[in-house]
Amino acid sequence: MTEAERPSAIGQALLAISDQWNLLILQRAFLLRIRRFADWRDELGMSESVLASRLKELVAGELLRPAPYREQGRTRTEYRLTERAIELWPMLVEIWSWERRWVPDRQGLSELTHDVCGNRTDVELGCAGCGQAPVAAHDAEIVRGVATFAQVAVPRHHRRTLRGKAAADPLSYFPETFDLLGDRWSTVILAAAFLGTRRFADFRSELDVAPSVLSNRLRRFRELGVLVVEEPGYQLTDKGLDFFGIFAYVVDWAQRWYTGPPDTDLRVTHRACGQPYRPCPRCRSCGEELSRTEVHFAVPEGRFPSPRTRITVSAPA
Repeated sequence: MTEAERPSAIGQALLAISDQWNLLILQRAFLLRIRRFADWRDELGMSESVLASRLKELVAGELLRPAPYREQGRTRTEYRLTERAIELWPMLVEIWSWERRWVPDRQGLSELTHDVCGNRTDVELGCAGCGQAPVAAHDAEIVRGVATFAQVAVPRHHRRTLRGKAAADPLSYFPETFDLLGDRWSTVILAAAFLGTRRFADFRSELDVAPSVLSNRLRRFRELGVLVVEEPGYQLTDKGLDFFGIFAYVVDWAQRWYTGPPDTDLRVTHRACGQPYRPCPRCRSCGEELSRTEVHFAVPEGRFPSPRTRITVSAPA
């Protein structure tokens, strides 16, 4: 693959995480400290072939690293989160927070507790540079390179449909979330909307997306209440604009861990301080920045047998 053919940093990140099963595997590694094949299989209800392919993909993407362990006199393999994967934790929390605000009748959603102040809380999107919170989409200026969307929607080699008991599990992400993040084209189309793309023809020319794919995603976005049609075209609703936090974490993480060809970057600036925008989560109760090791989720009673009533956002050691 030549330099020009290599995906952008965002494209490489989407290849790694814009898959429903990959997101759930990583989420369970964080929350339940799962790291063994059989535990993921049983927890998510995945077929062994699908799980094996996703673990191979996550290892190749340097999000999981295999580590040997001994059991009953045999050497087996477990999978541990890498530093690259661990830095995804604010995005996972932001997804939870967005679902909490926008997904109606979400039954069994876990409660987040900030161990420093002791309160069950929600999170606010803040600026790591100046400390301001909350930060919304209109507080940021987003500028793309001339080739930002070139090779951004890289092809996958498997279908994205989520099946198994995970699809109905309250600990799993809601289908609305997967419609926006668990599919490469959806995420790219949403990114283009944040950059001001409004008309069908402009989405097509910017993204080089097939008309049928674009029509399908735009229709679904309207059904979800993320986009509406108003002059001069498709406009983000409040629900769509509030997805900015997840978008900001994806962009920040992608461009810190991946390198793309020239002119494929995406520059996000916080208008208030004029600095490159680095998103950070803040506790809505006390206002302090949240640390991965200082928060945990309280799972609804009955979701797991004791003692799994407290799940962390920590990474397995």
